[in-house]
Amino acid sequence: MNIQEIPLTANNQFFNISVGEYAINLRLVFRDAAGWIMDVRDSGGADMLCGVPLVVGVDLLEQYPDLGISGVFAVLSDDSREEYPTKTNLGAGSHLYFVQNN
Repeated sequence: MNIQEIPLTANNQFFNISVGEYAINLRLVFRDAAGWIMDVRDSGGADMLCGVPLVVGVDLLEQYPDLGISGVFAVLSDDSREEYPTKTNLGAGSHLYFVQNN
């Protein structure tokens, strides 16, 4: 099993990253009451997945098996009482991980 923490800050952000064997673009935006939202694009910039809320403790890709990404995006929080990353703790108290089974 390969576990990779995605480096994040508590700012809106867009960046290229390799997760497992996949090169993707991630966009994370804070949407007030909706919280942190993630978009995933392929390396060419085409949308793969849009508007996924960052929820602690669930496989964010589970309901999208047709994406072809064999792995799990999961958010974990340092504070077990939090269901969602806050506006200010993304990357510090809440962490996004990609887990790929070998």
